[in-house]
Amino acid sequence: MSKEKILITGGLGFIGSNLAKRYADLGAEVTLLSKSKKNIINAKGFEDNVNIAYGDISNIKDVSRLICDKTKIFHLAAQTSGITSMENPYIDIRTNLIGTMNVLESCRKHNRNAKLVLTGTVTEAGKVKHLPITGKEKEFPISIYDANKLICEKYARVYQKSYGIKYTCLRFPTLYGERQQLNSPRFGVTNYFIGRVIKKEPIIIYGNGEFIRDYVYIGDIIEALLLASEDNPKVNNKVFLLGSNKKTRFIDMAREVIAAVEEIMGLKGKIEFKNFPEEHKKVDVGDSLVDYTNFNEATGWRPKFSFEEGIRRTVSFYKERHKDYLENERL
Repeated sequence: MSKEKILITGGLGFIGSNLAKRYADLGAEVTLLSKSKKNIINAKGFEDNVNIAYGDISNIKDVSRLICDKTKIFHLAAQTSGITSMENPYIDIRTNLIGTMNVLESCRKHNRNAKLVLTGTVTEAGKVKHLPITGKEKEFPISIYDANKLICEKYARVYQKSYGIKYTCLRFPTLYGERQQLNSPRFGVTNYFIGRVIKKEPIIIYGNGEFIRDYVYIGDIIEALLLASEDNPKVNNKVFLLGSNKKTRFIDMAREVIAAVEEIMGLKGKIEFKNFPEEHKKVDVGDSLVDYTNFNEATGWRPKFSFEEGIRRTVSFYKERHKDYLENERL
């Protein structure tokens, strides 16, 4: 990897920082673009092995200055909350649409040879009638966030057809793992539940918790990103869905979080039930289960970590570092 020059937008975020550490460990030259200096805690332990540039993804000058000599570009900077996108769609437009256009335009003008990896969400399809989700569904997004992520994929297709820029887009399910913030369900409900138990606060579940979600551990996601970044005709210029294809009831996820925190940190948790808030109902796509067959056939990827193992790895990380994340309001 010594010849690889990697750019990661959103590089100090949850996914970006884990990806940065992986590439740094492999010996690549890694540059991170981050809007906020307070997220530097996500680079703790490997900050000297990466280059950190501070700037705004919505400012094309901040993006263009980093693009020129990179071999691989991971565009991870994003607004990721469906609820936030409905409350203030302009934030989502600025970060997701303009930010993605800035990356594509910078590649067009300065570096058409880099491989570009984009990320989306399995909820771009909206409410599906049949599970698992395969990627063949007609897409009817129900939030501004989902709609804009779908548009970003279309942008990438246009730039590939017109300018030859190679890309791969991965649509993510519900993710969890190390280096994700613990203070808000809008940025990772599983990690948020870990934070609630650590703070000795009850886990709040809306409804009865019987709905289905598909959870994938960050370690598996990082390996998928590495595979997607290869100049491989089986993955180039395509969109893939990632998931586990394993049904997990939401309440079982919460119970597993409580069990892991008690086992590893000696803290007990409890669950309380409440009615769904209206703002959640508007963006809830219902049950979610993802068939990742297409990506498996293209790359051989499959999730290696069970939900139980992934949760315990995650809690073990926060056992030593939870203060860093509980005191930081936005990572």
